[in-house]
Parts: sequence; structure tokens; C-alpha cells
Amino acid sequence: MSTPNTPAGRRVGRPRAQERPADGPEPREELLAVAAELFTTRGYTATSTRSIAERAGLRQASLYHYFDGKEAILADLLEGTVRPSLELAAGLVSRTEASPEARLWALCHADATLLCAGPHNLGALYLLPEVGTERFADFHRLRAELKSAYTGLLATTEPGAHLTPEELALRADLLFGLTESVILIRRAGPGHDPDALAGATADAALRVAGVPQRALARLRREGLGLLAARV
Repeated sequence: MSTPNTPAGRRVGRPRAQERPADGPEPREELLAVAAELFTTRGYTATSTRSIAERAGLRQASLYHYFDGKEAILADLLEGTVRPSLELAAGLVSRTEASPEARLWALCHADATLLCAGPHNLGALYLLPEVGTERFADFHRLRAELKSAYTGLLATTEPGAHLTPEELALRADLLFGLTESVILIRRAGPGHDPDALAGATADAALRVAGVPQRALARLRREGLGLLAARV
């Protein structure tokens, strides 16, 4: 049976352990926010569904109304670090009026920005051994699609067009790994300015792609224009 909705469109859940403001976040989003904090500060293994529910002001049974367990919460958080970049990549593919180098810069910048965004370094959760299990197959599929988008844009750049398939695959691995390295940089130095880090990462990515240094300023302006057009 489907879950009824209130007139305001809010999903009807189980009773809360304590009253919360009516204009506060939806319970599902609140659970995700709390889990993000606990997973990245206390640790995934040390965090229980009970502690997540209690921090969110819910009974533990109420958590299972939204998620079937701790792994489901982690999977949702991880997928949320990839989906926006994948959607942007799909849009950039169609922006053929812009150079492929600028589109690649824009994707790297936006992806690094997403990984640096928010109060918690969710990308660090990629390294959890649990993430290697079949339960996280959707996350790995989305991440593989995003890497494929990097490869496709790289292949259309002037330097990429001269690479062999093997060289292209290796260069794409380097590009993707460079962008995701902001996860470790953020963990080691959380005080880095996210925009500056994203810009430096995108610049470095184009150099790895084979773009000459003298072209970076122009491509940076073009890439920023592409990102601004999305706002």
C-alpha cells in the first residue's frame, strides 16, 4: 500500500521521539544530514542506526520507514556525491558551441566543487571497505558513468584526439583520480578554500590532458562561463 501524503505534501511517517519545528527539514533529509556528520566524525562502523535516529529526534523504528538500514543511508550519501556531476556532464556533451577543453575544465571544476561542498567530507567514505560490496553497485555504476564522461570529453580535445585507446584510458584515469584527490586534500587540510581548490584542480586536469599552459586562462574563462550559464 502506498504511503499517504498530507495536504502539504509531506510524507506521513512514524511518530517522532520529540517534537520538531514544522518548518524544519523533512525526516529523510534530516536522517541523511545526521548520518553524514556521524559517519565522517565518529566513523561508519561506530555509528548505529539508533544513534542516527536519536540525533535526528526520531525513534529507531522510524528510521526504517525511510531506509532499510545503515548501508542504505551510506549508499544514498555516496550516490549524492556523483549524480549532480553526472547530470552536468550530460549537459556539457551537448554544448558543442564551447570547446571540449573548456567543457572538460568545467566538469572537473564542478566535480571538485561538489566533493569540497558541505560541512562533511563525504568523499572520504569512498575508502570504506564496506563500499566495495555488491550493496553499493549503483554507486559504482554511477561513478563509472561519470568516468566515462571524462573519457568522452578528453577524447574530443585536441590533445586527446592524438592518443591511442590505451593512452586515452590511462590519461582519463589520471584526470579522474586527480579530481577525486580533493577528497584527501580536504581531509589533510580542511581549511582550503573550496573554490580555489576546485580551480587549481581543473587547471591541473587540463595540463594532464595535454593542454598547453598558455591556453589555460582563456579556457578557464570559457569554463566559468559554462558553469555560470547553469545558475
